[in-house]
Amino acid sequence: MRVVTAVSVLVLGAGAIGHATLSGMDTGIDRVDAFRDMKNRPDHGRGMNILLVGTDGRDKVGAEDRRAYRLGGAPCNCTDTVMLLHLSGDRERASVVSLPRDSYAELPAHTDRSTGRRHGAHPVKLNAAYAEGGPSLTVRTVESMTKVKIDHYLEIDFVSFMRAVDVLGGVEICTARPLRDSHTGLDLAPGRHLLRGGDALRYVRSRHIDGTADLSRMQRQQRFLAALMDRATGSGVLLNPVTFKEVSTTLLDAVRADRGFGARQVLDLARALRGFSPASSEFVSVPTERTAQPVRGIGSTLRWDEDGAERLFEAVREDRPLATAGRPRAPRGKTVDVAPREIRVRVENGTSIPGLGGRVDRQLRATGFDTTRTPRTAREQGARRTVIAYDPRWKRSARALLAALPGSELRAVPGTGPTLTVTVGSAFRRVTPVRAGVTGGNRLGVTTGDKEVCR
Repeated sequence: MRVVTAVSVLVLGAGAIGHATLSGMDTGIDRVDAFRDMKNRPDHGRGMNILLVGTDGRDKVGAEDRRAYRLGGAPCNCTDTVMLLHLSGDRERASVVSLPRDSYAELPAHTDRSTGRRHGAHPVKLNAAYAEGGPSLTVRTVESMTKVKIDHYLEIDFVSFMRAVDVLGGVEICTARPLRDSHTGLDLAPGRHLLRGGDALRYVRSRHIDGTADLSRMQRQQRFLAALMDRATGSGVLLNPVTFKEVSTTLLDAVRADRGFGARQVLDLARALRGFSPASSEFVSVPTERTAQPVRGIGSTLRWDEDGAERLFEAVREDRPLATAGRPRAPRGKTVDVAPREIRVRVENGTSIPGLGGRVDRQLRATGFDTTRTPRTAREQGARRTVIAYDPRWKRSARALLAALPGSELRAVPGTGPTLTVTVGSAFRRVTPVRAGVTGGNRLGVTTGDKEVCR
């Protein structure tokens, strides 16, 4: 998110200011060798692909701000956010693909930049690629996973993100429901909010609002980026040379880029994006198979849906709109806030009816829920009404499950974690199909920026 913000500010302002204002850019950016010793890379398609990386960077935040915005703990020296930005060959479309930081990844053989030790290929979470091998290993890993050739690499940290938002005068965000996260201090009531630097950082960092963790966080990051583009293009704030100079100066203090990205590339992007609006951009997250798959020595990871991911990145490689990557589907079932595939469910049979637990598990799995596939017998038998036990932090997930099991009782059980437990009663009849509300009408969940901003 921090990287995307930096790119947006630089790109959208450059066209109005011209080459003179950016003439010193090549010497102002901290350079990294992101493509060192890279071989056997994917073929280059049409358009431009930029890997946008947001790093932790909390060690650069002052003690007062660290307390105010709850940036405690040691920096992880890893990527907090990873996005792939594709600018179409005709320069009429920008596509942003969010790559979950907990994605299961296979690192190629490399030398650890911290210890100097040589490592063979091994599995990790995607965000660990930066810690082990820096920008170059991150690029190699993403190219291996997506088969998309990366043209440029950009990274930025917390500090420049907050300062850039402040220089812009804040970004307006709309929410239809309360957003609260005790870890970051985010507390937004339903309605419109003008978020400035620190609060904007809370908004894009929060991952404990519901059980969807990073998945819902990526959606908020995309919504924020769309709102940022709307403000920059709609208000003309970056067409003011004085404002742009202030913004660019702020960003150049923290931006790190590959050696090939400079004033010429910024001006080229500016000419292409001068007439952009939120409707010119499209957003999607890589589809995943399940929400939390444990891997020994790594922890809980997200596995990509191989077919869905391949269709998505094939569209990027072929420079097609992402909406063409998945066939439109006819609405089926009741629309819910949280996608069933993001909800982990354990089924227990609370009756003496043989096989009832297995039947419910299969039906829930058929409508998309991530079930354990190992139904159990409940401690207490003779239940008539089905009960859904859930941790209050996962209330939205519980409501989505309730829609699939109408007539059930919701029972809050603090401290039980992200897995919801369904104790089936004798009154159970069948599972009602449900589906996540998808703005873009696309199987992969593609949406455009104009549908994400306040109106």
